[in-house]
Amino acid sequence: MTQSRTGPLSGVRVVELAGLGPVPHACMVLADLGADVLRVDRPDGRAGYDVLSRSRRSVAVALKHPAGAETVLRLVEGADVLVEGLRPGVTERLGVGPDVCLARNPRLVYGRMTGWGQEGPLATRVGHDLNYLAVSGALGTIGEPGRKPVPPLNLVADFGGGSMLLVSGVLAALVERATSGSGQVVDAAMVDGVSMLLAMTWSFRGSGGWQDQRGVNLLDGGAPFYDTYECADGRWLAIGAIEPQFWAVVVDVLGLADAPEQFDQSQWPELRRRVADAVATRSRDECAAVFEPLDACVSPVLALGEAATHPHMSARGAVVERDGVLQPAPAPRFSRTPGAVSRPPSAPGADTRESLLDWGFSAAEVAQLERDAVVRQA
Repeated sequence: MTQSRTGPLSGVRVVELAGLGPVPHACMVLADLGADVLRVDRPDGRAGYDVLSRSRRSVAVALKHPAGAETVLRLVEGADVLVEGLRPGVTERLGVGPDVCLARNPRLVYGRMTGWGQEGPLATRVGHDLNYLAVSGALGTIGEPGRKPVPPLNLVADFGGGSMLLVSGVLAALVERATSGSGQVVDAAMVDGVSMLLAMTWSFRGSGGWQDQRGVNLLDGGAPFYDTYECADGRWLAIGAIEPQFWAVVVDVLGLADAPEQFDQSQWPELRRRVADAVATRSRDECAAVFEPLDACVSPVLALGEAATHPHMSARGAVVERDGVLQPAPAPRFSRTPGAVSRPPSAPGADTRESLLDWGFSAAEVAQLERDAVVRQA
């Protein structure tokens, strides 16, 4: 039966049409925060431990079966939110598009996650995080001067501009529904989200403080006081001392007597050389130990495995171990209604019978759906 949930979204029911990247990430966030999220998987979906699939159950439905769409629509009748990440027009062709779903449940918030959005010249084209970063202008800003743009993993478009934009849109629509009583469609596009994340950069550019070149600006590694430096052991130190009072501490600790003026860009190459030479005389951990008690905005660059055991990360429990797998703890944190990793990832269809019964199907209906190969219990 449905587990008791205590997060701030306890009582909210979400139907998730299984997808990739930002959709499962967004639904992981909603589920960690207490929502009862039911993932609709394909009957032939692959099993495996995927952190993005935690905290929710799985029902396997053959959406292309004549009765598949009706099964999902039955779930929609009892849902607050539906989330999908298919190309524009696909859910309409499957019979579970927004018009049909909202006709069945006028209070439904229908969240749509795509890279390019629901309309526009590229709307129906394929793409990945890298492509959305490229077209939005973000990718062109990341990298060293004169060298190729560097992909920042898939953190920016998939998760920052995608998942987080979708989550905020869904939550905003739920708040609005409390007043209007009506649901609506949320069109979350990664190119839109990345553009929003670039707001400060656009502001810098508009005021003349940003050049359309990589590695020559304040926050892209162009400034020697906001960059990474190699230590004596081949590991790295991050220095982000933008404010003069913090930079003064760095100058003192590194022994940079008569260092060039911090914001004189003509002196940045010489200042960078001086900083690099000083950092290169100590190991990363020696540097970190010296700076740790000081207000200097200096930190060791850690690998993922190291981050999990860093004293601050450990003290906050930011990385937890579940089922032998390290993974991020739910965030943000709430004083009265904390979120939680409520269950490990379910294999596709592992919870079909239990979930359908919880969502209002009778035992006879579930049995018939299984016989007709509309749903599958793994």
